[in-house]
Formats: sequence, C-alpha cells, structure tokens
Amino acid sequence: MNIPNDPMILLSFINTQLRDFYDSLDAFCEAADADADIIKEKLSSVDYEYDPIQNQFV
Repeated sequence: MNIPNDPMILLSFINTQLRDFYDSLDAFCEAADADADIIKEKLSSVDYEYDPIQNQFV
C-alpha cells in the first residue's frame, strides 16, 4: 500500500482508512506493513495525535 508522505494528505488518508476498514491503528499498520511510530511522528508534526477511543487522529 502506498502511504502518502505529506502530513496533511496522510492525515486524511489514515483517518479514512481507520473509519472505513480498520478497528485500530495497529490493525491498519499490520495490513499495510507500515510503522505506527513513523505515522504518529509525522502527524504529530502537524499537531495531531492518535485517539484509540475514537480510532482516529485528532
């Protein structure tokens, strides 16, 4: 799976994936062979953090 590098595009992409297909960030990362820490770091750079209760970056 091709994951966007731009943080704002990544935000939209990840939240859509989480909303539509995955019940957690870990489930998404496992399916996409992605690193959750890298995703969290990129989105943290634009002031978004993962909320596991909402299952989205807020």
